[in-house]
Amino acid sequence: MLSPFARACLSCLVLLLAALLGGCATALSPGEAQAVAGKTYVVTGASSGLGRGVAERLGEMRANVVLAARRGQVLEEVAARIQAAGGTALVVPGDVSRQEDMQRLLDATLARFGRVDVWINNAAVGAIGRFDTIPVEDHARVVDVNLKGVIYGSHLALQQFKRQGGGTLVNIGSVESVVPLAYHASYAATKAAVLGLGRALNEELRLAGVGDRIRVATVMPWATDTPFFDHAANYSGRRGRMIMMDDPAMVVDVIVRASVYPREEVPAGWKARGALWAHQLAPDTTEHLSANIAHAEQFEKASPLAPTSGSVHQPMQEGTGVDGGVRARMKQEDAARKAGR
Repeated sequence: MLSPFARACLSCLVLLLAALLGGCATALSPGEAQAVAGKTYVVTGASSGLGRGVAERLGEMRANVVLAARRGQVLEEVAARIQAAGGTALVVPGDVSRQEDMQRLLDATLARFGRVDVWINNAAVGAIGRFDTIPVEDHARVVDVNLKGVIYGSHLALQQFKRQGGGTLVNIGSVESVVPLAYHASYAATKAAVLGLGRALNEELRLAGVGDRIRVATVMPWATDTPFFDHAANYSGRRGRMIMMDDPAMVVDVIVRASVYPREEVPAGWKARGALWAHQLAPDTTEHLSANIAHAEQFEKASPLAPTSGSVHQPMQEGTGVDGGVRARMKQEDAARKAGR
């Protein structure tokens, strides 16, 4: 048995090796672009962040892209960019936590394109703060969007894939699917459930003899610089942030690649791989270190913010880009903090 110190050392070594050997994901290849062209993709949460980034990248690769989110006007802007890039876009506004909206999304897709090749469940919300200070209504809404929305989308997608003889389901999880962060309790719980859902579905598909034609991939990004952190409900008293945030462009490429070459679990980038490997070797130590980092970033380094429910219950006008500008804001916060010492 390894001592706690030895386990901590091993965790650090794994993270270092991942940093040295993992590198960033390479750009998508011409072969991958050819595999995407002409395929029909459904993307939820497509009005900003990773969803918008994936949708626009698919448009550049000349896919048919069905855009779903609550902000219909923003989706029209995304659709225009897809059309200009050579792809085809269909806008279907809706809330993933409403089963009838998800059914309407599938019906509209089939009416326009006749099939679904890839369904990407990306829409998500978060709630930042101490678990017992966040209103329970916000926790419940996180579950409605992040878990029930994924269940609704996955249910419809798999039924359609069986009818048409194949397809790929891509669910966006998180490093927090495995390594839960303090002050993200309900978000971490839903992302763990998304990973469990994907694992169970792949076994069911295998047992049904269709696992070679219908695949389920769970992509697990590290903290990524998207509008998510400004859209999240936040009762910590400070703006959301995390160390070493990934560039969304890298994660977008990982998601698109996972749609072409689906694997059951897809860590996005070396930081995600390192964190998952460290947790496998030394789970308690990795969780303690992660919690300490989250506490320092959220409660000691971030700038003040009044309590807010963010976009959890109602969409916000702000934050429609792929990049959230969080890294730039963190640099300003860090510089101001150092100047005030």
